[in-house]
Amino acid sequence: MTSVWVTIAALALATAALKLAGPLILRGRPLPPRAMEIVGLLASALLAALVVVETFGKDRSLTIDARALGVAFAAIVLARRGSLTVAVLGAAVVAALARAVA
Repeated sequence: MTSVWVTIAALALATAALKLAGPLILRGRPLPPRAMEIVGLLASALLAALVVVETFGKDRSLTIDARALGVAFAAIVLARRGSLTVAVLGAAVVAALARAVA
């Protein structure tokens, strides 16, 4: 078994253990309201972190290229309460044009 598969198996077991730990610790009790607020924010924070890493990271360095222009376009459209479809398609077009020009 290669090290990749060992890592995948270890991560799968860790994920299962974490999913099992919650119900065992809480024993059917609901989470406190403050904890629920924090859990609700985790998905947004994780998504934002992934977008930043995928947009500005390349080979363990900071890179600003056409992807940054696409994300900036989408951010402006969404900040102005535009459509998600317009933001995604517009970001793709802006990034493609920036790559064609560069």
